[in-house]
Amino acid sequence: MKTLEQWFEEYAVSHQNPKNKTIHYICVPSIYFSIVGLLMSIPSQFIGNTLKLNTPVIENWATVVLLFVLIFYIRLSFTMAIKIAIFSVICLFLNYYIGQILPLWLFSIGVFVIAWIGQFYGHSIEGKKPSFIKDLQFLMIGPAWVVENLFSRK
Repeated sequence: MKTLEQWFEEYAVSHQNPKNKTIHYICVPSIYFSIVGLLMSIPSQFIGNTLKLNTPVIENWATVVLLFVLIFYIRLSFTMAIKIAIFSVICLFLNYYIGQILPLWLFSIGVFVIAWIGQFYGHSIEGKKPSFIKDLQFLMIGPAWVVENLFSRK
């Protein structure tokens, strides 16, 4: 199993151009955020009836999926898992409030599509294919790479 640092080294190979990096710093969190919103949009009566917490921020499919996402990150780095967990909670709350104003599924699809267009534009600038074409696990490494690059003390 690769370490988080090994994943980052391999991911960084196709993310050298400063414009592409900037695009990724915006688009990767946006894609993550929009996926959380899409998952929150799935009806979740089963979860609500099981947990009976009466908290829509927690009782949804996004929370269930994010628990599995955190397992992936815990296996790589407990510290990174904490950082991703904090970002995930922010995504849950922001999506909840957006859903009070707009149709969340529609907003999330819009963000998702625009962010992916940005990603592919960034890779056209870079002149290299996105890493996830080689290994789908890079879809999980991207958010960690952004967190590491934006908030590390390096």
